[in-house]
Amino acid sequence: MSKLTHLGEDGTVRMVDVGGKAATARLAVASGRIAMSPAALAAIRAGDAPKGDVLGAARIAGIMAAKRTGDLIPLCHPLALEAVSLDFTFEDSPQAAVRVTASASLTGRTGVEMEAMVAVTMALLTIYDMAKSIDKGMVIGEVRLVEKRGGKSGDWHAPAGKA
Repeated sequence: MSKLTHLGEDGTVRMVDVGGKAATARLAVASGRIAMSPAALAAIRAGDAPKGDVLGAARIAGIMAAKRTGDLIPLCHPLALEAVSLDFTFEDSPQAAVRVTASASLTGRTGVEMEAMVAVTMALLTIYDMAKSIDKGMVIGEVRLVEKRGGKSGDWHAPAGKA
């Protein structure tokens, strides 16, 4: 049973011991998208949504969430992140949307993929909350890892056309 990294020899759930691993520079980039009405996108883009600065609030929410990933996902290690950043891209076609891209990095013994994905997810949820008075039918999706660097498994990039 020990081939499963989060199960002990007796089958009980455990946090993986990373104490013997070398500390290396690690980076993860994740992306996600929230589709919405053109009116909601226009309000977000113009910065005049009823609740205020949608993307500013989403950026802060994403950074805060990345820092709390170890509290949110039971077997994730609490990490001393060195940097977290979020970027937003407006998409007009084929459907109005905001794409969120987050990166998280540190020098440590375990990766930061979950931190990047949690940052994206929380930013998307914050966009929904801040703009729901304009469009309650927004759809969050496509949250995924785009890239990771460092660690024992090395670098990984999402296949072209799927980011």
